[in-house]
Amino acid sequence: MKNKEFEPKIVAFLCNWCSYAGADLAGVSRLQYPSNIRVIRVMCTGTVSPHHILHTFDKGADGVLVAGCHIGDCHYLKGNYMTLKRLTFVEGLLRFAGYDPDRLRLEWISAAEGAKFAEVVRDFTEKVCGLGPAPSFEAVPRRGAAGR
Repeated sequence: MKNKEFEPKIVAFLCNWCSYAGADLAGVSRLQYPSNIRVIRVMCTGTVSPHHILHTFDKGADGVLVAGCHIGDCHYLKGNYMTLKRLTFVEGLLRFAGYDPDRLRLEWISAAEGAKFAEVVRDFTEKVCGLGPAPSFEAVPRRGAAGR
C-alpha cells in the first residue's frame, strides 16, 4: 500500500564516468523520474565505503542507491568489484540492525543508459515509498562516554 503523503528521501552515489553521465543523459533527454533523489557524484563507486552508506541512513535517508559502471567497464579497473563486495557486506549489516536491505540498491548504469537510470529511480522510489519511513538509528549504541 502506497502512502501518498510520504515522500522518501533517497541519496544516490553515482560514478562520475558512467552513472552520473547516464543521469545527465536522462535529464537532457527530458525523461521523467521522481525528484526524491539527491545525487552525490563520486569518481568511482569503489570509493563509497560502508561508513558512507550507514552515515547516510543515520542522517535520515529512507533509501540509498549506488550506481556505477558495468562490471568489466570500470575506469579504475576493479572499483565496481569492490563495490559489489562492500554492498553485500552492508546488506548484512542492515539486516543485523533491523533495516530492510531493500532500502539499499546497487545498479550498473552506463553513460548511454539514460532511460535505464530514469527507470531505476522510478522503481526504487516506488519500492522505498512502499517500505515507508526508515527506522532511526537511535536504538544503536554509540561509542562515547558510557562505553569506553
